[in-house]
Amino acid sequence: MKAVCVYCGSSPGVRPEYAEVARVLGKTMAEQGLALVYGGGKVGLMGIVADSVLAHGGTAIGIIPDALMQKEVGHRGLTELHVVRNMHERKQMMADRADAFIAMPGGVGTFEELFETFTWAQLGYHDKPVGLLNVAGFYDGMLAFLSHAVSEGFLKQVHADMLHVSSSPSGLLGKLAAAPRVRVDKWQAAREKT
Repeated sequence: MKAVCVYCGSSPGVRPEYAEVARVLGKTMAEQGLALVYGGGKVGLMGIVADSVLAHGGTAIGIIPDALMQKEVGHRGLTELHVVRNMHERKQMMADRADAFIAMPGGVGTFEELFETFTWAQLGYHDKPVGLLNVAGFYDGMLAFLSHAVSEGFLKQVHADMLHVSSSPSGLLGKLAAAPRVRVDKWQAAREKT
């Protein structure tokens, strides 16, 4: 594992724990020699993680659509900043450059990126581990909902288990580094029943 894509809010959130854990994540990644791949912003948790990586001598790679760069939210002090045409190119480049994915607290953009990456893993499009940095219980409700989806027959437990969860940056990075790189075929069970 050489590069980790971090999805997180363009706002800092109301709890100081969110910003503090973002700083710790950036520091931990830099100390472990892990490059940050992220959305290229200088605002919110995005900017805090990037600044922490850079402050501790790490590599920060930002990928931002031109429309957002024009709004002056792009971080111009990164190791690399790629300005792309649209969100689709941004997400594809982020996924291609990363060996693992972490979602920190954030809003609908963070959720969309997390679930797209999680879906791609479920469908076997990649075998990279996906994790939740569950700061201050932020994702507890979503994790309960995923358990509900399993119990209702819309999500297999084997797929739910592909989402690695920890409340600490070092704990989550350790889980992602140790995760087996296997593709779980969503459709295997359906073929076996026919």
